[in-house]
Amino acid sequence: MNDYLLLFRGVGTSELTTTESLSYHLASIQAATNNFSQRNKLGKEGFGVILQGRLSNGQEIAVKKLSKSSGQGVGEFKNEVALVANLQHRNLVQLLGFCLEGEEKLLVYEFIISGVARGMLYLHEDSRLRIIHRDLKPSNILLDGDMNPKISYFGMARVFGVDQTWAKTNHIVGTFGYLSPEYAMRGQISAKSDVYSFGVLTLEIIGGKKNSCFFQSDGGENLASYHWRAGTPLEVLDPFISNAYSIDEVVRCLHIGLLSVQEDPADRPTMASIVLMLTSHSVKLPQPRQPAFFL
Repeated sequence: MNDYLLLFRGVGTSELTTTESLSYHLASIQAATNNFSQRNKLGKEGFGVILQGRLSNGQEIAVKKLSKSSGQGVGEFKNEVALVANLQHRNLVQLLGFCLEGEEKLLVYEFIISGVARGMLYLHEDSRLRIIHRDLKPSNILLDGDMNPKISYFGMARVFGVDQTWAKTNHIVGTFGYLSPEYAMRGQISAKSDVYSFGVLTLEIIGGKKNSCFFQSDGGENLASYHWRAGTPLEVLDPFISNAYSIDEVVRCLHIGLLSVQEDPADRPTMASIVLMLTSHSVKLPQPRQPAFFL
């Protein structure tokens, strides 16, 4: 209990009560993961390793095990528990609990086998806390058994005040290639930073390529923008999608992706507007300007 209080010192009383109720015993996590066996390992990230497990009640779980040598990971661990414990949405990975015993720091999540826009809208506008994710990318979007997308990893997320629209930082975190230019260059964070990352993700899904592949070798206009202006947007479509798509849907998603990566944050739509654009074809889309470079 002393370790718990030390780690979460500075967290409000209500948040402390909420997170404390999610505490797991180390022995139960060890049993679920065969004592953190390498055979249960799903992957590795800056935080530490991720393992698959099964609780005594049969529930499948994913366990994030904090690397003992990761000083940065301690802050991310605290951040993720304090934030995600208060979030519930079908497009967010659910935090089941955590374990803090001795030197072990573990996060326990629902197990996902591998509605992003609705999940981001919830974080920006509909949750009790207003949250900027700051690291939206393919590896942080997981799919459940019904292929529903779920946003994961909140170690770098930033909480905004109710009326706060932006913040400035000298500590740039996230993944280059998905960072908005104003954040990567000037440390300016806003909900529009996440919108930019969403736009990059959308263009990657449509093209089936990493964002760096959208640029010509001579440094000219990016390929997605080029084909859009040339009236040939389907040329950027991932060929593996074959005929399993609606041309109108593809063009509309490409259009929304380009709007989301505009260089000026003011030119990017909000997540509320994006959800409306995706769900209602009666909404007329503005013509996108030249997109910013993918940094």
